Amino acid sequence: MAGDSREDPLAYGEYHERPQTGDEEGEYEGGERGLIGDTYRKLRGKYSGQGPSGRPPNGGPGQPSGLVSGLFNTLHGAVHEIGSEVRQRVSGKERPSSHTHSDAHCDHGMHNNSQNRYGSFAAQRNGNDVKWFVDGCGYMWAVSRALEQARESVWILDWWLSPELYLRRPPVKNEQYRLDRMLQAAAQRGVKVNIIVYKEVTQALTRKYLSPTVPRYLHSLLPRHTDRFSSALCSVGLAAAFASLEYVESENQLMDPVLPVCSSHTKHALENLHPNISVFRHPDHLPDAQTLQSSFISSLQNMSLSAKTAAGLPLDALKAVYGMNEDVILYWAHHEKLCIVDGKTAFMGGLDLCYGRWDLNQHPIADCHPSNIDDTVFPGQEYNNARVLDFQDVSHWQNNKLDRTVNSRMGWSDISVSLRGPVVEDLRAHFVERWNFIYNEKYDVRKDVRYSRLTFNQNGAGAYQQRPSFSTGPQGNPASTTYSQGSQPYQPYAQTQPSPQPSSSSQYQPYQPTATHHASENLPPGQYFPPPPASRGLDPDESKGSSRGLGSSYGGGGHHHHQRLAEEMEQVEGAVRGHFNDGVQRLGNSYEHHNHLHGGFQEAGIPCQIVRSCGKWSHGVPTEHSIQNAYIDVIQRSQHFIYIENQFFITATSDAHKPVKNKIGAAIVDRILRAARAGERYKVIIVIPAVPGFAGDLKDDASLGTRAIMEFQYNSINRGGHSIMELVANEGFDPTEYIRFYNLRNYDRINTSGLMRQAEQSSGVNFKAAQQQYNDAVELPADYVSHGDDGQNREFTMDRQSYTQYQQGCQGMSQRPGLISGRWDTVSECYMLGGADIRSVPWEDGAVSEIDAFVSEELYVHSKASLRSWYRHGVWLTDVQVLIADDRVVICGSANLNDRSQNGDHDSEIAIIVEDPTPIDSYMNERPWQGSKFAATLRRQLFRKHLGLLRPQDMERPNANFEPIGVPNMYDFGSEEDRLVMDPLSDSFLNLWNSRAHQNTYAFGRIFHPVPHDDVRTWKDYDAFYECFFKDGNKKSASPDEREMSAKYKWGHVVGENFSPGQQGVTEMKELLSTIKGTLVEMPLLFLIKEDIAKEGVGLNAFTEEVYT
Repeated sequence: MAGDSREDPLAYGEYHERPQTGDEEGEYEGGERGLIGDTYRKLRGKYSGQGPSGRPPNGGPGQPSGLVSGLFNTLHGAVHEIGSEVRQRVSGKERPSSHTHSDAHCDHGMHNNSQNRYGSFAAQRNGNDVKWFVDGCGYMWAVSRALEQARESVWILDWWLSPELYLRRPPVKNEQYRLDRMLQAAAQRGVKVNIIVYKEVTQALTRKYLSPTVPRYLHSLLPRHTDRFSSALCSVGLAAAFASLEYVESENQLMDPVLPVCSSHTKHALENLHPNISVFRHPDHLPDAQTLQSSFISSLQNMSLSAKTAAGLPLDALKAVYGMNEDVILYWAHHEKLCIVDGKTAFMGGLDLCYGRWDLNQHPIADCHPSNIDDTVFPGQEYNNARVLDFQDVSHWQNNKLDRTVNSRMGWSDISVSLRGPVVEDLRAHFVERWNFIYNEKYDVRKDVRYSRLTFNQNGAGAYQQRPSFSTGPQGNPASTTYSQGSQPYQPYAQTQPSPQPSSSSQYQPYQPTATHHASENLPPGQYFPPPPASRGLDPDESKGSSRGLGSSYGGGGHHHHQRLAEEMEQVEGAVRGHFNDGVQRLGNSYEHHNHLHGGFQEAGIPCQIVRSCGKWSHGVPTEHSIQNAYIDVIQRSQHFIYIENQFFITATSDAHKPVKNKIGAAIVDRILRAARAGERYKVIIVIPAVPGFAGDLKDDASLGTRAIMEFQYNSINRGGHSIMELVANEGFDPTEYIRFYNLRNYDRINTSGLMRQAEQSSGVNFKAAQQQYNDAVELPADYVSHGDDGQNREFTMDRQSYTQYQQGCQGMSQRPGLISGRWDTVSECYMLGGADIRSVPWEDGAVSEIDAFVSEELYVHSKASLRSWYRHGVWLTDVQVLIADDRVVICGSANLNDRSQNGDHDSEIAIIVEDPTPIDSYMNERPWQGSKFAATLRRQLFRKHLGLLRPQDMERPNANFEPIGVPNMYDFGSEEDRLVMDPLSDSFLNLWNSRAHQNTYAFGRIFHPVPHDDVRTWKDYDAFYECFFKDGNKKSASPDEREMSAKYKWGHVVGENFSPGQQGVTEMKELLSTIKGTLVEMPLLFLIKEDIAKEGVGLNAFTEEVYT
């Protein structure tokens, strides 16, 4: 993964000098990071007196290493060759696939051959209503409203689901809105709840195959006539390989994918509440003992091992060792986030219903309330910072709490959507496919009455043209599932609708399908008036006795159905302005567009399409990567800019950009170069997390996986010889004029002021003890009741004594201006619109001084959305799994921008493409422009949040943006803040965006010394900038006492020596803090640019490259 030996100019005029490493010619170099290579280096260091990375001295102890190197050279080559083959076979790739399918077709035989646009299983659907949610507060409130009103079914598909999650805050005022209680209440009403969660890999899972009996068994299979030297060599090789694997596992390195989620807790905590709740966990990562023994032994029976073939194990045997046979998958995950209520209202995007996702627009990272513990917003394990202490033992709510008086939480920036209309039917079909696939794979044999297959019956709310019909085979096996796509499948966008031409008029041309015609097409652009939820749209007497299901809409009597519908349309002709009469006549030879959105007729709506990544292991279907196809196509056809927020940015610009395969990067390079050569203004803006994967100290061995991801990302951005910026620079253009990368970061102040000391003295109770009892109470299982010997409910009475005593002591405390009210328990409002000036916020020293109470943390970008303007001037990408293009097209979903999410045969993902035809007047490059309402308002909302141009969100004052679909998004068109972000290509906006990011970056760097940072270009720089202040203070393995002794400053706190002593230093620090507006910062593209970031590791690259790309 090191860079090219050539010195290629990078974005900032720097050069990446490849570190000169390696040994003398003829000696085993072990240069590749790998299981054998690193084992060799460790042994060589042992015998030569050098460390793992040191070169042996000339002569003396260095001589024996030549003898050892021969063995390891042979072993390394053989194992690496096998690993490469297994990696390709396990991932379903016999040969490389470019995955660049702009025509929506894939030439790989195992891939989905759908004729729908982008190769998706679903066609584009008209007549939908879609609403965006920025961050978790409003989104989860909306989900709670939908669950509260559920009457028939609740279907949830999540990577992680936390039963104890509060959908509304603060918890003490919203106990009934905890997720498990809401699902229990729904089940008690007769609602059937079906949930699918990802079944995580555990450390014990991978260690299961490292038993010493395995290498001994393999060696025993050597033919009897094998000479002693070959036998001994084979024995040493096998022992070394498996010893290295054991070392990997014991050190928790690359092959240890332990996750904080606990799907077992999710399943049992919810299923214990009511028999109407069913939870599937998938995939099963290991076969049973009989399957393993059979496949392993049978694959070895006829082989002969020798010194040359010791590593040449049959593929099935090696798969069995790692648990990676046809029916087993170790590392890939179900990553979708989907909730469907009553088959009509859907929620999807980047937010799981789990710990750590609920957040406000201002992203407070302090939650310490000394004057009233009931003001706690993030109870118990919900107060989390994965860079300090990740979620652990989540099934025991009373354990593993982060100390909120010392550490900050980590903010979570994300995007999701709510929708109704025909497109929900595709989401229902997707869920039913997944449910039945898992049921047949693992639950059918159990014969548990709780579990059963789902039947797909089309809702009245989803009767529409080209509706895939879901059917099962004779046994109901989803493998027999078929989809009928109709006689006129949806053709790619470019063939069915005129794309705006870059040099022509900027007038917005709404979507104009040509394959079919709908009655609503005659409506004027933007004339979309969804009926109120209570309206049925049909006369009750007329609708009695008629079915709203698939049969009545598409059953045999098609002619009579159309005639009856025409008569009904005439009765409401005045309400729909007569447009349906003409429309019905056009539908004579095709299915009716009869959409009962919100229970009534849908006059117009938003064209949407569901795209996904899935394959055989995840869904029982041929590989589909329609999300990647959509990304590539939208980027290629964008006219002016692309904005992307995503959790990762790992992509390839060509087939030579190994090991990465997705070609989203190639599409970006192509579009930038077209703009540059034509002299057009075009922008790509990308927002991703500063540190993906939650690592603490990046130099720590436990951070090897994060460093590997960062190296892949930098090789995609500006290093390694094939990156986006390098390719643009090689053509003679300044890449920073076209593409830039940003991160998010914020600060807060933990209220450990004199107020806490007074409350403790007044109550006689330690704050931490009272907070702990509060946490225990709000996180109790939904079915928890404590009984005494007398049978009376005790319900935590004794255990809440400290909490109660503390709260009573707070009531008698003396008043302090602004302190006793709790307003300054967080100061996150200070960098948002209308917030107080941080210099005027009061404080009273207590256990710590004010300067030591300030904390900072990266704001984790998790959104999976892309915004595309049909512009010819720019593209912006971020880490919210969202893409917005030209303020007209939005792709929003769960997919990260990496191979795992984009290639289809790895993680399963789902996303939606939204092309709202509702035009709004805007500007692009300081010229009049018409964008779409959905895309433009979402993009502006995000930009304003990042720039601090939104007012702080109040969790207890819900507005229209807290409501589910049916209540439109609220946005203040025409405000001063709106005008500032209206034109993303104007000089005034770009100056504001870049100057604010630059100033924020400078202030955070001087106050908190966060890494990564552009001043850190070598590991020596890293020690001087970070390690000397925070070394070991954030190690997860360190005890609290060790952290205090080893760290000069606490993790994430102010580097006080940069300021004057005493109050003067506080004043200087707050003066600099006052210059921070919003959370936008520059991405440090020069971070460790002179180093191999991943350094050396003990993970076997052939297996782990795909895990981290």
